[in-house]
Amino acid sequence: MAETADLIIGIDAGTSVMKAVAFTLSGRQIASASVRNSYRTGEDGSVTQSLAQTWSDCTRALRALADRIERLSERAAAIAVTAQGDGTWLVGAGNRPVGDAWLWLDARAAPTVERLAATDADRTRFEATGTGLNTCQQGAQLAHMDRHFPELLDGAEVAMHCKDWLYLNLTGVRATDPSEVSFTFGNFRTRRYDDDVLAALGLTHRRALLPDVIEGTQTVHPLTAEAAAASGLKAGTPVCLGYVDMCMTALGAGVRSEGRNAACSAIGSTGVHLQAKSVSEVVLNAERTGYVIALPIPGVVTQVQTNMGATINLDWLLQVGVDLLAEFGVTAGLDDMIGRVDGWFSASKPGNILYHPYISEAGERGPFVNARARAGFTGLSSRHRYPDLVRAVVEGLGMATRDCYAAMGALPAELRVSGGAARSASLRNTLGAALGVPVRVSAREEAGAAGASMMAAVAIGAYRNMDDCIADWVTPELGAAEQPKPEEAERMTRLFAAYTDARRGIAPAWDILAAR
Repeated sequence: MAETADLIIGIDAGTSVMKAVAFTLSGRQIASASVRNSYRTGEDGSVTQSLAQTWSDCTRALRALADRIERLSERAAAIAVTAQGDGTWLVGAGNRPVGDAWLWLDARAAPTVERLAATDADRTRFEATGTGLNTCQQGAQLAHMDRHFPELLDGAEVAMHCKDWLYLNLTGVRATDPSEVSFTFGNFRTRRYDDDVLAALGLTHRRALLPDVIEGTQTVHPLTAEAAAASGLKAGTPVCLGYVDMCMTALGAGVRSEGRNAACSAIGSTGVHLQAKSVSEVVLNAERTGYVIALPIPGVVTQVQTNMGATINLDWLLQVGVDLLAEFGVTAGLDDMIGRVDGWFSASKPGNILYHPYISEAGERGPFVNARARAGFTGLSSRHRYPDLVRAVVEGLGMATRDCYAAMGALPAELRVSGGAARSASLRNTLGAALGVPVRVSAREEAGAAGASMMAAVAIGAYRNMDDCIADWVTPELGAAEQPKPEEAERMTRLFAAYTDARRGIAPAWDILAAR
């Protein structure tokens, strides 16, 4: 490593934005650049993305970052890449794309998921992967392609994920990482492909499509001359293949610190709830939902549950307010309404309104899977007003968070929170009360890129192991613990029992409403 090489570049290729972020070797963010992502949707449920455009967007982001940092190519000690998970990125001869990628949003595999989930073999698959089968996943998508679009697989040499495709373009190496393997085609205990899982998916005959697995904290490959010319970086720069963005974000935001496992929730449009555990602590639920995804720490995984809709529930209620005001000639924007949430929450009285936050038209996927699930208020009376509805929706997000952690076993001892919603005091306090635990906010701006860059820092020898790196990169970014009020924790615990009873009881009504 050259004396002037004092930065790590983290690439985070999300569904909406491609980001390139520069960090010092000790974890301080220096600058970032981004390019808007684009994908196409179809009436058949397809959601696809161009592989060539994705690589082009990556090089654009890297060049934009170079415009912000003097001598970036000389200062880059390593490059790390993470990206959106799931989905299917098929590559054929000459490392050329085989059609467009099927994204995690693609719904075409739904009938295949229903067929496979109904088989006895799916229990075996779930016991190995720890992951519920859904349309997002490459396993389900490949199984659907194998039956309905076999020509796609016949023309492919390797099935990759988004970050794997970028790594291939950066290094010329076809590979994937243990996190993708552990929850899609493998066993989270061994971090290797599992023959029983492939058989359960009906993909034994497609085994040759699965790439080799490399551990990014131990193995890097040099940036090729072609990639260097496209990105403006120096050929030979070590490139690290990070894990999937979900666990990279959790790692960067504090799912583990001070050598101890913790829990981390990213509250955005969707809610992602992760708990770091040793393999022996994993609890698999009877509903076969959630994920178990390896972390780049030996013997440690993240158990994950995801709400389909989180802050979009609040956006919906606030937009109702915007629309009503407009009827009377009063102009207010959604951002204006968001700024009032904490005030409305404080103005409301703690009551007994329940809100089930299933506002997404896709229903819910955590801790249960039901595409027909819909949002609703329970317990309204004539004395309730708009601030009470705002409180109910915020508390509904807290209840949904507890519902997800309860499905993973014991509730965590502390919760770390990231995402824009973490700035809301009412939401932070509600999350703490719902779980009955202290909450700490991560100030890390680009947690996903940071998580991948931490792996690169270990790979190039800047740190001995991930825990040493976490001590510099993560722990200082965690705010002070905010303790829940005991009376609020008691109230939320009482309401949670009603919340889960109501959720289970109303499910037959969702079926009736969906049959209209």
